[in-house]
Amino acid sequence: MKLAIVGGGSTYTPELIDGFIRLQAELPIEELVLVDTDPSRLELVGGVAKRMLARGGHPTRFRTTDDLVTGVADADAVLIQLRIGGQDARDQDETWPHDAGCIGQETTGPGGLAKALRTVPVVLRIAEAVRAHAKPDAWIIDFTNPVGIVTRALLQAGHRAVGLCNVAIGFQRRFAAEAGVSPDRVALAHVGLNHLTWERGVFIDGVDTLPQALQSDLQELADDVQLAPALLAQLGVIPSYYLRYYYAHDEVLHEQLHKSTRAHEVRAIEQELLALYADTSVDTKPEILEKRGGAYYSEAAIELLLAIRGGSEPPRVVNLRNDGVLPFLPDDHVIEVPARHVDGRFVAEPVAPLPDDIRGLISAVAGYERLALDAAVNGGRDRVLRAMRSHPLVMQHDRAEKLTDLLMAANSRFLEWA
Repeated sequence: MKLAIVGGGSTYTPELIDGFIRLQAELPIEELVLVDTDPSRLELVGGVAKRMLARGGHPTRFRTTDDLVTGVADADAVLIQLRIGGQDARDQDETWPHDAGCIGQETTGPGGLAKALRTVPVVLRIAEAVRAHAKPDAWIIDFTNPVGIVTRALLQAGHRAVGLCNVAIGFQRRFAAEAGVSPDRVALAHVGLNHLTWERGVFIDGVDTLPQALQSDLQELADDVQLAPALLAQLGVIPSYYLRYYYAHDEVLHEQLHKSTRAHEVRAIEQELLALYADTSVDTKPEILEKRGGAYYSEAAIELLLAIRGGSEPPRVVNLRNDGVLPFLPDDHVIEVPARHVDGRFVAEPVAPLPDDIRGLISAVAGYERLALDAAVNGGRDRVLRAMRSHPLVMQHDRAEKLTDLLMAANSRFLEWA
C-alpha cells in the first residue's frame, strides 16, 4: 500500500506514525509520503517521522514533498488533514461570533461555517489531483473539519471518499477501559451528523451496558461531556461533547468570554512540539502530543485502512451517504454511523428510529449543512447569509446579517469570490 498524507506537516502526524509503527504487522505500508506546502513544518515533522520509523523498524519507503501530484501519484489511499488558515484563522472563528452573542467554535455554529467556506474549495482541488494521479480505486479519507460537510462535498463531486472523526473511538476506548476488556469487544450504537452525535447503546460482547451505566455512573458520564446529569437521564443516551454547544449554549458562551481561546492554547502546544521535533535526538512520539487533541486518531485511521483492505470486519464509525438509513434526511446527505466495508464500498448498519427531539435537531443542522456546502461551492454573500440564518444557534435575521459581515471581514483573503 502507498499512503499519502496531505497536510503531513501537521503536528498531529507523529501520532499517525506511532500507530503505523505499532500496527505494522496488521497494516503493511510499503510507501508513505507526507505532502505539505509549508517547508519548515514539512522538514521538522518529516524529520521526526523518519527517526520514529527507523527506531520502530518500519520498512516503508518514506519521503516528504511539497508537490501534490508527486505525493499522491499511484497512491492506494490519501488521507487529508488540513487546517486552512492555521491557528490564526481558528482563533478568529472562536472570537468574532461573540460580537453577535453566539459561541465561537471552529466546527459548530458561525465559526464552523467560516471553516467550511475556507476549506471545501481547497479539498476539492486536492481531490481532483487524486482522481487524476492516484490509483483508479484509491480512497480519500477525510479527517479535515467540518468532516460532514467536506465529505459530502467530495461525494457530491464523485470522489471515492469517506469521512473520519475520533469522537466515537474515544467513547469506545473509554468504555473498554472501564470494563477492563479489549476495545474490539465494545460496539457503539452511535448516530447523528459529524460533531452532532449520540451514543444510544454501548454493547460489550453483544450486551447493552448503557442503561446500567446511566444509573450507576450518571454523574461521571455527565461530567465527561460537561452536561447536566438530568439531561442524560431524560435522554437515555450520551451526547457527544459537541452537543454542549446546543444544550448549554449560554453557559459555554459565558465561559468563552472569560478565558483564552482553544486556538491560543493549541498554538503554544504546537510551538513546543515543533521545538521537540527539531531535536534530532527525539525519535518517539512526545507525551505533550496528547494535549494537542485528536486522541486515538491513529487507531481510527488504521482501523479504517484495515477495513478498506480486508472487507467485512467489525463496523467502524464513519461519515458516509445516508441512503435511507435516517429516512427523514435526503439520501445524499452525510451521516455518522457504524458501517462495514463490503465489495468496495461502505454500508451503514441499520439505525433504530430516533426520538423526536434528536431527529428534529439532526434535521435542522442537516438543513444548515446543505446550505453551507452550497455557499462553499458556489460562493456569494446571499448564500452565506442563508446558511448562517438557518443554523439552529443563529436563526434571527439581524443576528445572521451581522455574523455574515463579521465572517466575510475575517475571511476575505480566503474567499475567492469575495
